[in-house]
Formats: sequence, structure tokens, C-alpha cells
Amino acid sequence: MWLVFRAALCDIALMMRKTNRRQFLRAAGATAAAMAGGLARARWAQAARNAGNEKKPNIVFVFIDDMGYGDLSCFGNRGVKTTHIDRLAAEGIRLTNFYVNSPICSPSRVAVTTGQYPVRHGITSYIAARNANRQRGMADWLDPKAATIARTLKKAGYATGHFGKWHMGGGRDVGDAPLPSAYGFDESLVAFEGLGDRVLVEGHGLSRANAKLGRGKIQWAAWHERTGMFVDRAIDFTRRNKGTPFYVQLCPNDVHDPHVPPPGTAEKYADATDNPHERKLLAVIAEMDGHLGRLFGEIDRLGLAADTLIVLTSDNGPTDWPHYYRQGGSPPGSTGPFFGRKWCLYEGGIRMPFVARWTGRIPAGRTDETSILAAIDLFPTFCSLANVAPPKGWAFDGRDMAAALLGTPIERKGPVFWQYGGARARLRPGNKKYYSPSLAVREGKWKLLVNPDGSGLQLFDLQADPGEKQNLAAKHADVADRLSGAVRAWWRSMPGPRPRVQT
Repeated sequence: MWLVFRAALCDIALMMRKTNRRQFLRAAGATAAAMAGGLARARWAQAARNAGNEKKPNIVFVFIDDMGYGDLSCFGNRGVKTTHIDRLAAEGIRLTNFYVNSPICSPSRVAVTTGQYPVRHGITSYIAARNANRQRGMADWLDPKAATIARTLKKAGYATGHFGKWHMGGGRDVGDAPLPSAYGFDESLVAFEGLGDRVLVEGHGLSRANAKLGRGKIQWAAWHERTGMFVDRAIDFTRRNKGTPFYVQLCPNDVHDPHVPPPGTAEKYADATDNPHERKLLAVIAEMDGHLGRLFGEIDRLGLAADTLIVLTSDNGPTDWPHYYRQGGSPPGSTGPFFGRKWCLYEGGIRMPFVARWTGRIPAGRTDETSILAAIDLFPTFCSLANVAPPKGWAFDGRDMAAALLGTPIERKGPVFWQYGGARARLRPGNKKYYSPSLAVREGKWKLLVNPDGSGLQLFDLQADPGEKQNLAAKHADVADRLSGAVRAWWRSMPGPRPRVQT
């Protein structure tokens, strides 16, 4: 670490002799940033060396599909009781300012996997068939050369397993995508948006197309049976690897629609809502909660609660297909106090419920309403908590937010950026009032949305106005100009290929 300081000091001394004041300040700033990055890596590396024989924590990451901020009872849902997830929250921490990095599945998952903004990897919407991907300037799969959570932990001695939705390559007419093993997973069981061993749905068109691709053992199941099958594999994996650190990535296809609960269960929610679509969703949520409870209970039964970090969140906001409105109703799923839904950059599309438990390390019953975390933070944060050095040469867009997970709120330094939308995104909300500009940024209490050409400018104070009702762009023009410039510059800096964003 002293070598980093000495080299930096020599650089600064040389700059002072050779530059004017303005050049010196600009260059010194760059050197300071490099020092910070070098020191962070040195700290991580030293922590990994100091860990020695210290037992590394198991990590279980649960990434639910299309679950809104308000769909859990511990986040305000009064229509269903999510008993097991609520218990997890009571024994750990809830974060109320957690964001995914896209309001749609594939890029949201890429952000978690790589710790980088998904546009860096040419994935800005859902991965579809080859022609649709090409029309949108998108990759057919995540490049396996990218650094990933699973591969990093595996190199540090972790057993790694992915069970559930993949959607980072494979399916439809893409049969040559890398398998999950190429990204560092020892074992995997995926669904119809992936390859390798998988569970496909009887009578389902995308499942039939996937089956023709081969490349793995295929099981057929009813729609409502899949979450239980994925949890079964996660439990089996946990039992077989209880003597070594393990990383489990559990990604149910629930609660993505169509909502198909076990027969007879939707009727239990007749008193909760008059919306038949909502009744089905509530039944699916309850069924999923029960299966997740089996996994959480098994971790406790095996005596692993004090050795296991469990993190649970969702990949984007709840569904907003047009057909719900055409049928004279409203789509199921709750965004709580927030505006917008899936496929938009308003809070309802990207702010997600977040629960974490690590018995003895995370204070029980804690709620953090201060720390702003994003999905790109999970990779560096997991490395920090596991005392594992990050991949050499990999530039995270996310930050180490371990202190926040362990109960100490953090004031985030710097902004978080988003991109989604435009003509090539293909999917937009069914309710046009949720159409958002295609770029967004959050910095502190401020949230700004804007299009790349500067149109559609909207500025919100999320502390005073979490529902994004009052556009303050004119009243706080200085803030709006600064954040608009920052997010548009960020977008211009992103590498290609990428879709041409249209307003």
C-alpha cells in the first residue's frame, strides 16, 4: 500500500513542476481517483490475505421476477401475508432505497452479474430471438469473458449454483449461447430463457422452441410447479455443500405473469380484492413465499444461519401489459407509494424491496431509509463481505456497500444512472402515463429523467415527493442542468454496439 502512496506523491510533485495551476488541479484529481481505486483494491487484497483460514460466509441471493415494491407484506401488502420473507426481514434488515439497474429482466440480471451498467455489455432490453436482438443493436448473450460474481467466488473456493430464470443468453432460436457454467456456476437448473439442464413448461410455446435446442437434460412441469423444483435443487445443493462456502443464486420465474397458482388457491383471496388477476398474483406470492421458507428453514436447520448471508429482492417492477387495461381492469402487483411500473424509469419500475439477513452480523429488525444501493453494488459488496479480492483489472460501476448491509447507513457518493426506452426497446408500459424519458439519474434526494436530446426534462425531490408528482426542473434549474448534463454525458460515454435511443 505504501508503494501506491509513494508513486502517487511522485506524480504530484512532477505535475507541480511541469504544469500550470488549472492543469495541475485537473491532473491531481485524476491521480487522486487512481489512488482511491488502487487503495480500495489493496484493501480488498489485504483483507483476503488476512482472512487466512477464517470461514467465509455462504451467500444466498434470491432474485424474484417482476415483483413490485409493495408486493411483500413487510413492504406494505395487506392482501397476502408473506410469512417467511417477513421473518427474514424481522431477523435482518430492510432497505427502502434499493434500485435495480433496468426496468426489464435481461439487463437487470447483467448488472447484478457483472457489477457494471448493462449497456456496457450491449444488453439494454430483454434478450429475444436473433433478429429482434439485431434490430435493437443488442448482443445475443452476455459475453462470458466478463467478470462475474460466480466465477470470482468460485476461484476463492466457493461452490456455486444457479437455480431458476437465467435470461442472459439461450432460448428461442439462440442455441449456441454459453451455458451457466461458462460464467462460473458449478451447477445450474434454468428455465426456457436459458440452456443446460432446465425445467420447461408443458403447452408453452417458448418452452417448445427451447426444447428443440438440446444441450441439457430437460424436465417438463406445470407452470405452478417450477418454483418448488428450483427450491428443491437449491436445498439439495446447500445440503451437499454445507461444509464449504457456497454461493446460491435462486431466481424464480414467479411472480412474472401469467399468474398460474396451484388449483383452488386464488379463491382464498376473494375478500382481499375484486380483481381476479390480483387474486391469482396473491396466490402465486403466497406459494412462492412458502417454498422460499423451506430453503430459509433448511439453512437454519443445518446450523448455517450465522454463516449465511441471505439477500432477497426483485429484478424490476410489476407487469403492465396493455391487455389488462383493454379488459377494463388494472394490472396486478403493487409499487407501494411509487409511480410507474415495469418498462419505465419512474420509481415503480426500478425501486425494489430489499431484505438481507446474516444472523449475528446484521442487526435484527433494522430498516435503513437512508442508504441508496443499486444492483451494480452487489458484486463488489459480496466480495467485501466474503473477504475476496475483486477480479483483477475489472472496473466496477458499483460500490462496496457492505457497511449498509451490516446495519450502518451510508450516504452514497456520486450518482446512479439508468437507460431504458425509445423505439427499439420494443416493450413499453400498457398505460401511457407511465412512459418515461429514456435516461435517468439519482443523486442524493434528486431524481432526474431526460431524453438524450435534452427533451422531456423532469426533476423530482424524492425525499419530499417519492411519488414523483411535482416536476421541479424549472424551480431548480441549476440542479436540473447539472444532472441532465451528467446523465447525457454518461450515455455518450457508453460503448457500442447499443440501440439508438429515440424519444
